[in-house]
Amino acid sequence: MLRTLLLYLSNKPGLGRAMDRLPLSRRLVRRFVAGTTPDAAFAVIERLQGARLLSAVTYLGENVLTEAAARRAADVYLSLLDEIKRRDLQCVPSLKLTHLGLDRSHTLCRENLERILDRAQAGATLCWIDMESSAYTDRTLALYAAVRPRYPSAACVIQAYLRRSADDVRRLVGLGATIRLCKGAYREPPRLAFVSKREVDENYARLMDLLLAPDAIATGAYPAFATHDERLIARAARRARELGIPPEKFEIQMLYGIRHDLHAPIRDQGLRLRVLVPFGEEWYGYFVRRLAERPANLLFLLKNLVRP
Repeated sequence: MLRTLLLYLSNKPGLGRAMDRLPLSRRLVRRFVAGTTPDAAFAVIERLQGARLLSAVTYLGENVLTEAAARRAADVYLSLLDEIKRRDLQCVPSLKLTHLGLDRSHTLCRENLERILDRAQAGATLCWIDMESSAYTDRTLALYAAVRPRYPSAACVIQAYLRRSADDVRRLVGLGATIRLCKGAYREPPRLAFVSKREVDENYARLMDLLLAPDAIATGAYPAFATHDERLIARAARRARELGIPPEKFEIQMLYGIRHDLHAPIRDQGLRLRVLVPFGEEWYGYFVRRLAERPANLLFLLKNLVRP
């Protein structure tokens, strides 16, 4: 019930504007969001690289309705790629298609996406195409499949809480895709998504096995397991060892500000670990979905709100 309430509140941006007026709220948000500017994000990314960790950067925003806003978002990603190259960072962009104008026009969105992919491919950089609510799953995967022949550096995301995801994984493996497997953080009806944590975790494990299967790795598929669950991280490492998959053939991904205590232990096992660093003014929906994903995040927030 708490998760359902938080996901409902994530669609109430007026609450975010109210929170932004409170210095304490702004400070707490910085646990999960690097800041509002690219410079703030790059400060975090450089610290991560100093700790021998990989990173991804995302400019927060979604569901833009004007062509100008969509093009501005694409321009930000182009400048991020230029700065990544200039600073010689092991960092890749991760973007949402609705931020590039998918709600306005498929043609506009694809044009913006291809501008970014051109720049990323020129710099030998992956570019993650993130997944949004189930209303966008088919369009996201279709656009990914359409651009991938020209842009093999494009990567996509699958959400373990969706009931359809096993079929989607099989299709993507057939393309030799780079695939991030996450649990999912949007409010979905039970007919489309598993509801309980147990069901989601069980499906995550099943999808992990599909992604690490010898025939999947043989296609060139590269899995990234996005989770903060120690049991699932350990399971991925164990299965890879059992199957003789070297550490450079997969990676673990985590969100900035969550379970940073696991970073060094994962890295010291010789595993590749990538931390997603978000920034931007449109932080509210992202922030509340992070609270919904893990009760400990909400507990941290409440403890700090009542602290003198």
